[in-house]
Amino acid sequence: MRAVSKLPIGTLAAAGALLALAILSAGCNKLKARDNLNKGVNAFKSGQYTVAADDFKTAIDLDPDLPSARLYLATAYMTQYVPGSESPDNLRNRDSALKEFQTSLNSNLDGKNKLLAMQSLANLYYNMKDYKNAEEWHKKVIAADPKNKDAYYALGVIAWSEFVPSWREARSTQGIKPEDPGPLKDAPAPKNKKAAAEPDLKADLKAKYWQKLTDGIEDEKKALEIDPEYENAMAYMNLLIRYRADLDDTREQYLADAKEADNWVQKDLETVKRKAARKSAAAEQTN
Repeated sequence: MRAVSKLPIGTLAAAGALLALAILSAGCNKLKARDNLNKGVNAFKSGQYTVAADDFKTAIDLDPDLPSARLYLATAYMTQYVPGSESPDNLRNRDSALKEFQTSLNSNLDGKNKLLAMQSLANLYYNMKDYKNAEEWHKKVIAADPKNKDAYYALGVIAWSEFVPSWREARSTQGIKPEDPGPLKDAPAPKNKKAAAEPDLKADLKAKYWQKLTDGIEDEKKALEIDPEYENAMAYMNLLIRYRADLDDTREQYLADAKEADNWVQKDLETVKRKAARKSAAAEQTN
């Protein structure tokens, strides 16, 4: 039988020493990564976002599998992003935040932090006025957390935000001031068969936005089903119903919708007042 060759004892000892050294080094790197993560968190809390980002990047370099490090880094970039600014630094912060949030979602985050990453992406896209992606990510949040009232609320806000620029333009074109009652005017019929028809702004807006605004109202209702005292959802129920009323066919329909919108304003005010009274009472009991 053929003899099995054996490694010299010295070689085995050297290999063992190298392995132990590698394990020790890896352990040291993990400790250093944790230390940099904690330093980054402290810097972030004190408003030093650039310093915090550098600390988080160092933590990731030392331990790429460190939970939450990329999420913290993405948040540090997002916090520095100023919506509307086109400066190179600002756009770099925006793009870096998007990249790190996406990367963090593919890492070993737990369910709670993955949800936070999705919410952050949705909010970042909204601040970028990228409403399509904002809507998509808020729907992903709802799929992961069906009782997330803020995501339903945000979908209603997005619907209203998309409609407002076109609504303002249509009112301006028709010579209607923002504070004047609606609805928008129907396009006048051509004076004769040969005359060209005028653009029907109201019909065009209704075809494009009526269902979106209606869906937004339903989303706010879902938010209120989850939290009946969600005053922000009440505020946007008012806005969505009031602005959609400009697309109504008749003045009677418009007035009915305006009255419903006014009711939501009243509910909002009553809820804010009721919450303030409870908070005041709780503070008095504590003292």
